[in-house]
Amino acid sequence: MQFLIGFIVNAIVLWLVICFVPGFHNDAGGSGFGAYSTWTVILLAIIFGLVNALIGPILRLISAPLTWLTHGLFSVIVNWALLALAVYFTPNLKGNWLATLIGAVVLMLIGTLITMMTKPDTTTVAS
Repeated sequence: MQFLIGFIVNAIVLWLVICFVPGFHNDAGGSGFGAYSTWTVILLAIIFGLVNALIGPILRLISAPLTWLTHGLFSVIVNWALLALAVYFTPNLKGNWLATLIGAVVLMLIGTLITMMTKPDTTTVAS
């Protein structure tokens, strides 16, 4: 059930990113709020999930020393590459490098906030 909720939240955030971040456009026509079909957004969420699951761990392992040296800042570049790859493979959706970078940062921030809100509280001390 948590997987389905995570997928739906990811799809909603991706939809908001491609609607409100300038630089994404629909090859089938139109841009902006409501210009993207539900199937395009669902397909983007599926492709992004697959890219994250299959290629993400390999990129994160290879870039671990650089991520450590930059105190985690290089993880933005890794997530940017993963989002750009997902956008590239999604039909009827194109985005420039700046749009995918902003989208990756927004996705990371939303993911961090959701993780912080749903993480169980372990600071209480049992007496």
